Order: sequence, then C-alpha cells, then structure tokens
Amino acid sequence: MTVIVRDFRPSDAEAWTRVRRVSVPYLVATPEQVLHDLTHSHPDRHYRLLVAEEDGEIIATAQAGIAHDSAEPGQGYFTPHTLPGRTNRGAGSLLLSTAEEHLMAAGATTLYAWVLDNPESLEFARNRGYRPSRSAHFQHLDLAGGALPPRQEVPAGVELRTGADFTDDPRPLFDADVEATADEPGDIDVELDDYEDWLTNIWQHPAFDEELTSVVLVDGRVAAFSAANTDGLRTYLSAMTGTLREFRGRGLAKLAKNDSLHRARAAGYTDAYTSNDADNGPMLAINEWFGYTICATEVRHVRTLP
Repeated sequence: MTVIVRDFRPSDAEAWTRVRRVSVPYLVATPEQVLHDLTHSHPDRHYRLLVAEEDGEIIATAQAGIAHDSAEPGQGYFTPHTLPGRTNRGAGSLLLSTAEEHLMAAGATTLYAWVLDNPESLEFARNRGYRPSRSAHFQHLDLAGGALPPRQEVPAGVELRTGADFTDDPRPLFDADVEATADEPGDIDVELDDYEDWLTNIWQHPAFDEELTSVVLVDGRVAAFSAANTDGLRTYLSAMTGTLREFRGRGLAKLAKNDSLHRARAAGYTDAYTSNDADNGPMLAINEWFGYTICATEVRHVRTLP
C-alpha cells in the first residue's frame, strides 16, 4: 500500500475532522473550523494544511505555520495527527519532511511540535532531531454524569455576563485577552496586537461559543473571563480562562469558569476538556476543584535549524 502526502482540499474537511476527533478527542474539531482556519489565516502565518493518503483514504493530517504574532521572528510550528492503528506506514515522516521544507522556505529558524506523551511518539520526535521542552496536560470533566461545584454567590460589585452581551462591541474582551495571553506560559511569546485579525480568527471563529463564554465584570470593567469553544454536538473546550492582573487573587476565574460549565451542561454538552501547562499550578488546582482529571499529556518538542 502506498502513502502519499498532498495539500488539503476543501472536500477533505469531513475526513480531516474524523482524523482529529479520533486521534485527539479532547480537542474541538469540525469541518467548518478547518475551512475557516485555512481561508482566514493571516498571510504572514504561512499556514499550510497537509494530508497523508493511503489508497485514497486520509490516515493522517498536519498543520504548519509561522508564529506571526510573536516578536521573535522565524518560529515555526508543526502539529501532526495519525489515526490509531495506521502508524508505522511512513505517513508521519512524509508529513514532517514536507512541513519542514515549507517552514524553512518561509523563514523558520526554530521548529516546535506537540507530541503525545507515549513511547512511540516520543521516539519518533527524538529520531528526527527534536528535543523535549515542556509538558501540558489535557483534562476531562464528565458533564453528563459528574457533579459540578454549586453555583457561587456573586460578590457585591461583581456581575456575570456572557460573551454574547459584547456582540456590539467586543473590544473590551480583546483587551482582556491581550493581557491574559501575555501572561500565559509557553515557548513562544505571543503579542495580540491586531484587533481585526482577532475578530476574524477568535471572535468570529466557528468553534467560539459566545453564549457559553462567561465574563466577570467588576464595577462595570472586564476583570476575568472563561472563553468556550464547542463542536455544536457534545464537546465543550475551555479555550482560555484568565483574570486581569489587578483583579487576581479574588477567585474570579473560578467564578467565570463555574458559570460557563453550568450553562454548558444545561445546553446539553456532555464532555468538557481543558489543557494547561504542567507548571501552571493555579489553573491545575482550579480544574481539580471542578473535578477534571488528566486524560492525556503532550510534550512540546523543539528543533533549532542550522
């Protein structure tokens, strides 16, 4: 059987989604999402989607690009996913070499890739010159059968709103996201400074759920938020939960996330997922309080180009 690698076509959206859902069920994946990401990607991102086919069937996918929103140029990233049971056919190697060639041509000097924390995946990365840097945990919460902490009493001067309340003017949420993202641990420092790009690729993204995104206001100002992504079916993903610096230490992130989770369960979502850096103790503690348990771990790998 022959494996070939080619560029993604719009007609691949359903098959792409299937690979993602089976390979990484703790992420939100929809055909609309993959098409939006490709269509609206910033040109400086050099975003490229690849698929690996075996006898006409898509068995693996990859996305590659440049971190255009970082102050440090030349940082490329690559994320592969292969269907379980379809590894060791050469798909991963072909996807990697094609992505590396594309990223180097786009000016990448450092390449990052998330690798699942299992022996096969770690060996694959090591054999191709990538070294591990840090870990992140995926966590799962059973919304259908599990128990959520009761809704918290909203303190005086504090108000709970939804993302939908900012439809006419989302700018306050952009400003909050800028600060929260700047403080998020990671290998690549991201600077959100393009409001129009944020509107297109976050606010108007098909996976973003305004109704289930919770926002905490203190004296009328955005103080904390918990952004929600959903697949419109059963999967809910906490995209970002953060508190602005001057409001930290008051439990506002927990208040926002608790509100969002309760409304997600009421809307019929059965599985909630989130992901946090393994060293992000405060958020890991909050998620443990909610009842999340670690369901998978991935390791960030890096390769510096000569």
